[in-house]
Order: sequence, then structure tokens, then C-alpha cells
Amino acid sequence: MFDINKILRPNIKTLKPYSSARDEFQGEASVYLDANENAFGSPLATNYNRYPDPLQYAVKRRLMEIKGVPIRNIFLGNGSDEAIDILFRSFCTPGVDNVILVPPTYGMYEVSANINDVATRKVNLTTEYQLDLDGIAEAIDDHTKLIFICSPNNPTGNSIERADIETLLANFKGIVVVDEAYINFSRQKSFIQELTEYANLVVLQTLSKAWGLAGLRVGMAFASEEIIEVMNRVKPPYNINEASQQLALEALQNIEQINAWIKETLTERDKLVLQLKDLSFVTEIYPSDANFILVKTTDARGIYDYLVSNGIIVRDRSKVELCEGSIRITIGTPQENDTLIQTLKNFK
Repeated sequence: MFDINKILRPNIKTLKPYSSARDEFQGEASVYLDANENAFGSPLATNYNRYPDPLQYAVKRRLMEIKGVPIRNIFLGNGSDEAIDILFRSFCTPGVDNVILVPPTYGMYEVSANINDVATRKVNLTTEYQLDLDGIAEAIDDHTKLIFICSPNNPTGNSIERADIETLLANFKGIVVVDEAYINFSRQKSFIQELTEYANLVVLQTLSKAWGLAGLRVGMAFASEEIIEVMNRVKPPYNINEASQQLALEALQNIEQINAWIKETLTERDKLVLQLKDLSFVTEIYPSDANFILVKTTDARGIYDYLVSNGIIVRDRSKVELCEGSIRITIGTPQENDTLIQTLKNFK
């Protein structure tokens, strides 16, 4: 049975968070003389002289409408990377605890672990890029606090078997983090729907991919109220700036546009796969539920360097375990994809 108090760091249990001026009242006022701001405004056309809402209620209300998740179960971070870092700082005691990673996967999990002096136990995915449940079970000990699973997975693009993730959720006494950065491009349903069933589930999503807001740095975590309360206690008081909140809220009104772009991306993905299959140096294209494809080639580094020399940037993943000889290609616009294919046809 999951018990948050058994995995929470002792200093976090007793942590008294910083209380900002905006935390001390709710609603709007006509005169703000509480936060030592510049009352005259800012040099910009839009005034940013006031501190932003520390808990981003307007954005969360819109997310509640879209996702069907109560505000109390939503955390917003400066990108998903902040949510990842806060999970380490909240639940993992440096030099004592460990987390489980399942390579090949998103590299920031290991970077954040190293920054926080938390040991990583790596259990490679199978050759089909699925979880090795027996290996994970053997790697877990009394100091294992988090398991990170990226689904659809980066860099392989495939979705992880849902039943395998549910097995971990049902049996692991720590927190299972399911990173769904690419869920909008997948045929699989989100694990958000399972929040009420699993108290140890944290689902990460982002506005950087399908929503096209990578420059704003807005990430989301969905979890039980008690986990969200801990994350809000640990985060900086004003972690999402006012401009990002305003622009994110504006973007979240345009679901139809996003859905149209997702549909076009998937069409372009299928088209690009067919075109790549005709190239002699492409040996395998892995199934993808994301807005990118992993392509195995006879000369990954040579192809990467050739594309760079022609002003086209892809990702060389040939040195990543289980991705040897592979490059990762993001699905671009029709024009960008055509340029890529025409350039690759001239590769020798």
C-alpha cells in the first residue's frame, strides 16, 4: 500500500514554504501595496510590474475543463523538467535513495538524479522497447522512491504496454512517474484517467509539443492532492511568469487548431515513413506514437553530418544503448519534410 509519508523526505515533511504576498488573499483588489512592486507600471506595452499568480489558477481552470482533472490535482512547472526536479527534491534523500530508469529514455531523468545526488538503477527496455518487469522487480529495494516511464517513449517513439505500467502501480510502494509529453500524437489513452485509482501515480504532460509552446516553458503534473500539495510547497513562489501564464491561457482556447495540426503531423509522419523506406541506407523504421520517428541506418553519423552541412538538423542517437545506428527525425511541415527527403536522396 502506498503511503506518501513513508517516502517523503523528513525535511520536506516539516518544510514551511515561503509565503508570498499573493498567497495571503484570494480574488482581485483595486490597490496593491503589499509586494513592493513598481506601482507606475513597466516600459512594455503590457504591464508586467505585478507578480504573477503563484498557483496559476486561471490556467489550471482551463486545463480542468480540457483534461477533466480538478485544480487540486494539477501542478504547473517551468517546463516538465521543474516537475521532475521537484519530485527528486521532495522524495529522494541525497546519497541514500535511488530511482529506476528504463533506457533508452528521456535523458533529463538521469541529469536531475545526478544534480540531486540520487543513485540511478537502470533496467534496459527489451529489444521490443518494452518494460523488463522482472528486471525492475529485482532492482527495487527499500530505498527506491521513483520509477520513471516515458510513454510514448523518447527516443524510440513507441507506447509502453499499459498493463505493464499498471502492474508497477499496483505493486510498487513508491511513485511511478508516467511522462506523457507526446500523448497528443498517440492512439493510447492518457493515464490521467487512472489518478483516482492509483495514489502513487504522477502523470507528466507539457505544452511544448502538440501545443507548440516550447518557448514559454510550461509543464504539467497530474497527481493525487497530497502529492500536488508537496510539489506546491517545494516549488519557488512565482515559478510560472505572468507572460507565460497569459499566453498559455490564450493558446488553450484554440483546441481546434491544435487538433488540426496533430492530424496533419500524423499524416506527414505516415508519408515520411513510406518515403524513408525507399532509401537504400535505411534499414529499419520503428513504429511511432509520437511526432518523431527513430530510423536505423547504415551510417548514422555520416547522415547526420551530411544533413547538418545542408542546414538540416536531426538528432544522432547512434550512441544510445539499443538505438545503435539510429537517428531521430522530428516530423516537420510538409515543406520541411520534402526538403529532408530530397536532400537524403543525394546522400552517398
